[in-house]
Amino acid sequence: MSKKLDVVLGLQWGDEGKGKIVDVLAARYPAVARFQGGPNAGHSLQFDGHSFVVRSIPSGIFREGSTNIIGSGVVLDPVTFREECEHLKAVGIDPQPKLVISKKAHLILPTHRLLDAAQEAAAGKGKIGSTLKGIGPTYTDKVGRHGLRVGDILAPDFAARFARLKDRHLQQIADLHFECDPDEGEAQWMEALEYLKTFRLVDCEYFVNRFLEEQPILAEGAQGSMLDVDFGSYPFVTSSSTTVGGVCTGLGVAPGRIGRVWGIFKAYCTRVGSGPFPTELFDETGEEIRRVGHEFGAVTGRPRRCGWLDLVALKYTVMLDGVTDLIMMKADCLDGFDTIRVCTAYKVDGQVTDQVPFDIAAPIEPVYTDFPGWKTDLSGIRAEKDLPKAFTDYVKFMEDYLGVPVRIISLGPDREATIER
Repeated sequence: MSKKLDVVLGLQWGDEGKGKIVDVLAARYPAVARFQGGPNAGHSLQFDGHSFVVRSIPSGIFREGSTNIIGSGVVLDPVTFREECEHLKAVGIDPQPKLVISKKAHLILPTHRLLDAAQEAAAGKGKIGSTLKGIGPTYTDKVGRHGLRVGDILAPDFAARFARLKDRHLQQIADLHFECDPDEGEAQWMEALEYLKTFRLVDCEYFVNRFLEEQPILAEGAQGSMLDVDFGSYPFVTSSSTTVGGVCTGLGVAPGRIGRVWGIFKAYCTRVGSGPFPTELFDETGEEIRRVGHEFGAVTGRPRRCGWLDLVALKYTVMLDGVTDLIMMKADCLDGFDTIRVCTAYKVDGQVTDQVPFDIAAPIEPVYTDFPGWKTDLSGIRAEKDLPKAFTDYVKFMEDYLGVPVRIISLGPDREATIER
């Protein structure tokens, strides 16, 4: 009997702590797969006193004997990929025998980065807050059918294909009146391609489906569901499908193959870059959450915008993703607050609603439910029975509102700071 493909997804605007949870869950799965996104998303992991950030490589790379799959829905920057592999080797982890890469994954060219910068500069105040990694322009080329894929690097006429796409980008950049060095990073990129060729390049859809005939796989999402290109806070979204549907298109599996869907959320909300954020805090409370939660980007270092938990948005993404199990992160960061607020409805145009409106950028007034703080240091607790009642009441309220059980509670960045209920 064939096995299932279980999924770990972020349910908010990214940065929920997926890296740690994938690392914890990966011990149960012989394979971990990335199905979308690119090096703009960093997954942070901490164990054995060390901190790691992976960008394109699945978080299962740290597990002995695991298979790690970079799927077709991923966009890959060869330079960043090589740097990531070299960092792993420096700490004694050789990614080469553990990693397979889809030939259908699209390549981020040096000119994709330049085009990204040109488009953000041209947008002025209307910019979306791109990480300038070339992600958006690469997905644009993919949809526009101009892109280059990993498998293309093996073609005898690859140099000509590359030159055609580069010329196209340089014309677009010129049209935006953006000055740049047209050859910036190209030599390094070409060298990184030779490194990429030393890895096992596969037809991902066949590889994954054959693997599932005998063994389960854990699929790892990047960013969060509220950044989904179709259902997120458009246009302040990423360029790929971050919801569960992206697993099928990004790995080449049918919906019936998907098993459990683990949905990860923080006990509060954060967001990086521009875009709507109904529960954002601009006061000392927001500053305190940022400080205690160390809310700065794993890749960019940018300070994250912080606010109270938004259950309206969370219920929306639980629905979209068909979440079967919830994982709650960073509740310990709220230990010091006298009152914990949770948004349980929106007021839009004077009407109270429990639905995310079409235009989430329109004026939204959050309607809050307040809970007494637990005023207890949760970080050292390792058993559910030792959790304070004020905290378990808070979790029970969330479960009732969302209709899905909270199976795992993370109370710190380390592997061991995890309670399974």
